[in-house]
Amino acid sequence: MADSLKNLTAAASALHPYYPFHAEIADYAANEWSVPALLGVFFSACAALFTATYYVARAMGPSSKNGLQLTKGELLTTMWFVLSGCIHIFEGFYALHFRSMGSSQHPIGQMWKEYAFSDSRYLTQDSFVLCMESITAVFWGPGCLLAAYLTIRRSPSRYGLRTIVSVGQFYGDVLYYMTCAFDHLVEGISYWRPEAFYFWFYFVLMNAFWIVIPGYLIYESCVVTAKAVGAMQAVDRAKKAT
Repeated sequence: MADSLKNLTAAASALHPYYPFHAEIADYAANEWSVPALLGVFFSACAALFTATYYVARAMGPSSKNGLQLTKGELLTTMWFVLSGCIHIFEGFYALHFRSMGSSQHPIGQMWKEYAFSDSRYLTQDSFVLCMESITAVFWGPGCLLAAYLTIRRSPSRYGLRTIVSVGQFYGDVLYYMTCAFDHLVEGISYWRPEAFYFWFYFVLMNAFWIVIPGYLIYESCVVTAKAVGAMQAVDRAKKAT
């Protein structure tokens, strides 16, 4: 009961709706756009990007006349890397404007403020988040787009680049989850609001894609690489035997 009263008192005196209430958010201003509008724009853009990538990949890929057109798996991989790359570049907006994010009314800034209900560190100039997002935007954004192109062209280099980019994504996401978990479990600090939507949809689900999909792509690349190395070793042994 005492904790509940304490939380209600803190909420009433807070200068912003983010957790923890004592977090310092410079020049905070509430979003002008509604939540449905922000989410509608974001997911519509993702859908449009998926659709455009599908048709461009089909057009740029091997011709269907020779029966070597892109497989469903290759198309899905290409679509993933294009979407992921664009989202990573989108994250660069945060890296460039992290000091003024709390007051931003730019549509992208408002999207970040909406997401920050699941992680207020995006509005408090947190050093880990800034460094992570900067690295992601500079390296993994372009890396994803190049991986998509190499997949369409069926370049042998695609597996190496897929592995590098996917390991970077996987590792960054694990660190992201674990820093929040440490502060929550050890320090008793939660960066997300108590509503289930913000934790399970924004924080858990929206980030889990960068654990599951890169993990699968790393596994796939390792299997293909192992088979290729095994085949080359068999050829070398055959040459030496003759």
